[in-house]
Amino acid sequence: QVHVVESGGGLVQAGGSLRLSCAASGRTFISYAMGWFRQAPGMEREFVAAISRSGGVTDYTDTVKGRFTISRDNAKNTVYLQMNVLKPEDTAVYYCGATSVPSPFTIVTMKSSYDYWGQGTQVTVSS
Repeated sequence: QVHVVESGGGLVQAGGSLRLSCAASGRTFISYAMGWFRQAPGMEREFVAAISRSGGVTDYTDTVKGRFTISRDNAKNTVYLQMNVLKPEDTAVYYCGATSVPSPFTIVTMKSSYDYWGQGTQVTVSS
């Protein structure tokens, strides 16, 4: 089992940057593929980015490609989401998810496949 806690959200102007962090508890962090999702008011939670256990494989939703970067530090049990050139439409609560997978190269993009979620961190981008 793993417990995840997000941090790093806030209010930023359009064009600005934020870095979100997701700290995970437990000694089996390396067993989990990780992902970032977001949920805007009145909308479904949507996929943003995913990273494999090894950190060597990543994927992004098209709307953030070239602007967001997901990474992980397995020594620190932490996943990051660097967000650059932020737009008002990026405004949402951002959630970190974890799911146990057997392969170090698997990425998971479906929210229904995630077993553990954090409480979320609010990101607001003003125009």
